Order: sequence, then C-alpha cells, then structure tokens
Amino acid sequence: MTVINGTMMQYFHWYNSNDGGHWRQLEKSMPDLAKAGFTALWLPPVYKGSSGPNDVGYSTYDLFDLGEFDQKGSVRTKYGTKAELEAAIKAAKAAKIQIYLDTVFNHKNGGDAEELVDAIPVSIENRNLDIGKVETIKVWTQFDFPGRGLKYSAMKWNWRHFDSVNHNMFKPGDHTIYRSKAKHFETGVNTGHGNYDFLMACDLDTSSPEVVKELNYWGEWIVDTLKIDGFRLDAVKHVRSSFFPEWLTHVRKKTKKELFTVGEYWSNNIDDLHQFISATSGQLSLFDVPLHYNLQAASRGGGNYDMSKIFDGTLVQNQPTLAVTFVDNHDSQPLQALESDVMDWFKPLAYALILLRRGGYPCVFYADYYGAQYVDKGRDGREYDIYLNSHQYILNVLLAARRDFAYGEQLDYLNHPDVIGWTRLGNSEHPKAMAVILSDGPGGSKWMNVGKVGKEFKDLTGHFHQSIFSNENGWAEFYCNGGSVSVWVES
Repeated sequence: MTVINGTMMQYFHWYNSNDGGHWRQLEKSMPDLAKAGFTALWLPPVYKGSSGPNDVGYSTYDLFDLGEFDQKGSVRTKYGTKAELEAAIKAAKAAKIQIYLDTVFNHKNGGDAEELVDAIPVSIENRNLDIGKVETIKVWTQFDFPGRGLKYSAMKWNWRHFDSVNHNMFKPGDHTIYRSKAKHFETGVNTGHGNYDFLMACDLDTSSPEVVKELNYWGEWIVDTLKIDGFRLDAVKHVRSSFFPEWLTHVRKKTKKELFTVGEYWSNNIDDLHQFISATSGQLSLFDVPLHYNLQAASRGGGNYDMSKIFDGTLVQNQPTLAVTFVDNHDSQPLQALESDVMDWFKPLAYALILLRRGGYPCVFYADYYGAQYVDKGRDGREYDIYLNSHQYILNVLLAARRDFAYGEQLDYLNHPDVIGWTRLGNSEHPKAMAVILSDGPGGSKWMNVGKVGKEFKDLTGHFHQSIFSNENGWAEFYCNGGSVSVWVES
C-alpha cells in the first residue's frame, strides 16, 4: 500500500473578495494545487450567512442554502453559487483532492421574525450568575427561510430551539446575555466565564430532539449533495462535547464514509484539548493551538526563544495522530478576533516544523500561500492597511520535500536554543533520506545521522549550493543560515 503524506490547505482567509468568484477561482486552481502536493482543502462555510453576499460564513442563517435561493440580499454566498461550488468540488475529485467543509453548529443569526420569550439576564463574566429576574424580551429567533420554502427541509426554527441570546429588541444596543426561562446552559462545554455554552447570536440547544434530528439530517444531506470527504467544526468548546461523537457516528453510518473531521477548540491549555479528546473518544482531531502560540512566541522572540522547547505542551507532541498543525488561520490573522499572527520572517521555519516532521496533519493557510492585502479597523478603532506576503515559492519547496522525502524513521536533534534539526531516514517506497536544520538566531551547523554512508545531499531551498556527503558512519555536518531553514535531501 502506497503511503502519501497528506497536506491540507485552508482555502480562504477572512478578507477574501466579496465578488462571488471564490469557487470559480478554486476550480481553476485545482491542477496547480494537486501538483504542489496538496491532498485536501478546507473550504469556508458554504451556506448562506446572515449578511448574505458579505458574510464570511460564521454567522449561520440557512444551512441548506448553498447559494441557490434569493435570501439575505442575494442568491450567491460571498463565495459564489451552488452550481459553481459543485463544479469546484468536481474539479477537486478529478485532481484527487479531498474536500472538508467548515461547519458552524453553535449558533444561528439573522432570524426572519421576532418572538416574545421569557428569559433571565446573566452575567457576561459568569454565565452561571443570574443578574436579574425573569423578563419578557423580544428576539429574532424565528427562522422561516422564505426564499427556500420547504425545499430540502421543512423545519422552521423558533425560540424553543435555542437556549440563549444576546439581544433584546425592547432595549436596542443592549448586548446582555439572556437565558430562556425554559432552558439551561448545556454542560460538557468549556468552563470559561463559568459556562461557555453561549458565544454569540441565537445559541443552539443541542439537547433539543428536534435540533439534533435536523443537524443529523443536514449532515447526511450535505455529504450526499456535495460528495465531500469531511468537516472542520467551528467553536467546539461552546457545544456539549457529547454531541459530536453522536453526530459523527450517525452521519458516518448513514453515508458510509469515513469523514475526516477536525474541531476548532481554541485554547492554549493542552489539558483542555486532552479533556475534549477524551470526552469525544478521539472521534475527531483538533487544531494544535498550543503549537501555534509557540510558533508565534518564537517569531517574536528576537532570536531569544529556546527552540529546543518549540514542541513543549503541544498536541502534536502528546497526541500526534489527532493533531492538525497550522501556522496561522483566518482567526489569528492581523485585525481578527484571535489576532496572534506568526511574524513573516519566521513563516518558512514554522512551515518546515509542521510539514517535514512525522506526526500531525499539517494545514497551510491561504494567505501564507497566495498573500493578502486588505483594510480594516483594529481594536483601537484605527484603520490599518495590511499586506501579507506570499510564501508560495518556499512552501512549494517544502511541500515537494514532504511529498518525496518526509518518510520513515525520524531522528531528532532539538538540543540547542537556536539551531535545531532532524533527519528522516526514508522507507521502502521513498528510500532517500532528508536532513532539516533551522535557526531563529545566528546561522550554524549540526552533526546529524542520515543512516546512509557516502551519500550526497543538496539543499532544496537553494540557500547553499555546495553538496554535503555523509561519512562512513552515516553522519554529516549540515548547515543553515541565520533566521532561516535549509532542507538537505539525498541526491
């Protein structure tokens, strides 16, 4: 059986153009993405958001409107029409690239009508603490989907399907969190703010049999409709953890597909990730958020970060088979809610750390591959012009190295505060060895074992033009420049 090193791309960033051309661009890009070595794409939410053509997708309105119905100001979504999406996925199948859909089950937004609900205001800082008596509030919790009608699903949503909201039209501009008098916050969620069930908008009550039935049905429907291969689940720490294995078991059984799934549990605390994995019986992977923060810290350390500790406290170190590793994403990019971007100079090193090692399922960020330019306001209210450089050249080098050389036994040399490295010794199908060396400070060298005697090694990055030869014991001294990475592969 041929083993291929899978690599995912997050094929969007927060500020992609609103011109509706994203799916068309994706279709055209498929051959180049496959040639580069990508084996899967994580797409943004493909359904209609509350802001219609301007919605990135995380403000879920109608899960069944994939850019087909005139709702929220347009037929298309921000990314295009349903027909264009289907064409892009068909092109992905032809290129042997898997498709994972971003999915938001935490909340809905943009209701079609208001309802009166008896609710209790709770503290924003401690949602377990009531801060007032029961009052009648007016909320946008009725979802009738007038543009779609009964097509695909007959369910209409109302206040009984939600446990909490953060608006009251009797008090415009007031963002107090209200829990429905008839409901309780879900358990099995992150304990931030006392209980982190509520995140935004109209919070789904996944203890409601009607809600569970509809989400189960949608899971079957979306897999069958688009022929997708998996999911990226948003904000999983805000939904009862027991929901996910139930939902995945149902959808996998009904569709008879494995459906790779990764959850976004945004926490820098590795214990939180372990706890969620245990609660969900390891049925879905998680993004390695602690590694992302280590990479950010290293990039901002001015050469003073201890690179020997770059994997300390990370998911890929502790549970490598369930870790999806990444450098940046749409939430961490500049001016976004979880802004924590890795500095530009460190991106090649960071990607070498996730692409060329054993363990973890690496994800490349669209804006790191293609670059990005946008304008938005920061937390200080000022407007900023943001330019993110394309690292496509070096990423293609690293992707080729991953595809052709990153196999077999791994020997680590993570024993220096600046200069670290490792070797991959190859396997029967990919027998050639590779040595990777990088430094966040001054350049340097490192003696490493490549398991091959008298073999020539060349630097794929082009930083060094002379060859290096392994000695009679299979060792060689490999080099890298300061603040750089070199990838030495057997000729």
